[in-house]
Amino acid sequence: QVQLVESGGGSVQAGGSLSLSCVASGSIVRINDMDWYRQRPGKQRELVASITTSGVTNYADSVKGRFTIWRDNAKNTVYLRMNSLKPEDTAVYYCNADIRTYDLLRNRYWGQGTQVTVSS
Repeated sequence: QVQLVESGGGSVQAGGSLSLSCVASGSIVRINDMDWYRQRPGKQRELVASITTSGVTNYADSVKGRFTIWRDNAKNTVYLRMNSLKPEDTAVYYCNADIRTYDLLRNRYWGQGTQVTVSS
């Protein structure tokens, strides 16, 4: 099947930076949109950034100008660079991808999540 594995979370002080990565593996034919979501304590999961196969990006207003999403299609990997981090960015960050597999099914898959903690 398909696995998404995130890495790169951790703890940082406000104003600092972190980078996340997410690698997709398995019986993949094509990866369409790749997204980063986050779930802050006591909040619903929210879309942070998305990127299409051709590289068109979209960001939540709360992270525009601070976060950058990009992808390496050859490596089935999506990245998220987070600059000028704020305590309110503290969350579990999840990778999500729209993937077509060799059985010709198309589904969205989630990674296991990685914790990002920003201290003031």
